[in-house]
Amino acid sequence: MIGYVTVGTNDLPRSAKFYDAIAAEMGVGRMMEFESFIAWGKMDGPAGIAATKPFNGEAASVGNGVMVALQADSIEQVQRIYDIALANGGSDEGAPGARGDGFYAAYFRDPDGNKLNAFLMTGAG
Repeated sequence: MIGYVTVGTNDLPRSAKFYDAIAAEMGVGRMMEFESFIAWGKMDGPAGIAATKPFNGEAASVGNGVMVALQADSIEQVQRIYDIALANGGSDEGAPGARGDGFYAAYFRDPDGNKLNAFLMTGAG
């Protein structure tokens, strides 16, 4: 259903470092790159993520209530993604842990303040 998600950035090189590290952990790399835009994922694969300087030339800002969720393949990968995010300029929004029946997640923000999480559906109980 979703082709890709784009977040705004005011510093593309800084965002590139952050998302390059997370993408590498998830087994993907850059699939498109322009002067003001980089997208990570696999062509014809699942939804990817992109960071861009706003087209209108205004400063990028964070959407209140907006979050990008990255599907991990294990609880250990949720932890690794969270650790990678914090090591690459991200900030904590909720350490890895169970968030109710069958949902395990870690929450963090990228260097521009965009909220993300890494999650795993673990089954009920």
